[in-house]
Amino acid sequence: MPLSHDHIRTTVETYLARHPYEREKLGPLLEALNRTGDAIASRSTFTGHVTCGAIVVDQFGRVLHVLHLASGKVLAPGGHAEPSDECLAATALRELHEETGIPPHAVTPWPGYETVPLDIDMHDMDARPGKGEPGHPHFDLRFLFHLPGTTDAPVVLQEEEVGGVEWRPVDKVTSPSLREKLLKLPLQAEPESANASALIYNDRGEYLLHLRDYFPGRIWEPGVWSLLGGGREPQDATLEHTVRRELAEEAGLDIADLTPFGIEYASGDADATVPIAIYAGRWNGDPRDLRLTEGVMLAWFAPDDLHRLRISDTTSDLVRRHVASHPALASNTASRSGVAPREDRRPASPHGTVLNVIGVHLYLERPDGTVLLGLRHPDSEFAPSTWHALAVH
Repeated sequence: MPLSHDHIRTTVETYLARHPYEREKLGPLLEALNRTGDAIASRSTFTGHVTCGAIVVDQFGRVLHVLHLASGKVLAPGGHAEPSDECLAATALRELHEETGIPPHAVTPWPGYETVPLDIDMHDMDARPGKGEPGHPHFDLRFLFHLPGTTDAPVVLQEEEVGGVEWRPVDKVTSPSLREKLLKLPLQAEPESANASALIYNDRGEYLLHLRDYFPGRIWEPGVWSLLGGGREPQDATLEHTVRRELAEEAGLDIADLTPFGIEYASGDADATVPIAIYAGRWNGDPRDLRLTEGVMLAWFAPDDLHRLRISDTTSDLVRRHVASHPALASNTASRSGVAPREDRRPASPHGTVLNVIGVHLYLERPDGTVLLGLRHPDSEFAPSTWHALAVH
């Protein structure tokens, strides 16, 4: 399945949020994204198409370059997207492997650049009559990776396309825009850990949340409603691989189309800041049918109900930002909330009524011994944010 316009557009807009002064320069790329009839990820779209490069930095701060035989230029590894590529960063990793033999698992995404390019460059390609290709522009998205000093990754060149390899110091990097950005990075620093989470929504405008186990001191954010996801592991080539693995391991869930939505930051152990790549995807299933292996439960919630939950401000903000960026979801959410609140529908008490409250609790137990409980609202006057038997006045 070719890379979607939404995935490419989100990636470009996230990049421009960091480099707003480049919006005018990248005007032709934005115009191409607005032409819905163009398959911008296809190499046969000669009005301009996307390519991806892998900027690999070793333990000495040097940057990997290869001699591309087709152009005769010394450039970073990279090339065209293929229908099998799951995301733009995966295209860069595949091209790195094909051109140099360095496998995807040998490198790690640079912290803060897990789903966002370090640089986007536009350049014109000469016509190649022998292949039936007219001159056309390339929109090159360049992703940053680190090659750890302990990694044994011998270089095996793709002889039909690559004539040699060279590790260059940053001030000798061929691309001026790339060189400028690399010079601002602490290239000798070891990348930190990174997480990935899934912002899953349905056609009703609801969002899937995961109630974490209440084990204070043993897990992060115990007893809180959060997104499914987890930390990157060595076998994960990209953070999209991380989030897909976590969805499968935690809930047996497979989302066909996940799109990068943004990067958030959280405080981990010893107050270390950990970047979290957020991927958004649509799913219309019943969470009760999923095989949950971690946490207490999964449930759908409308954005207007989030204030009733024990949930972090970051997660609430993510949901609201996603709704704001998808008008159709906002419309669905509004239609669901058209019923007046319970307080507005309760008839007024007669004059002179004296308040005498009678409470009723419902205790339900199944044959297997499990008991039905409800999680009380955090602002409740009695037993807030605790699990309790169902009760009513």
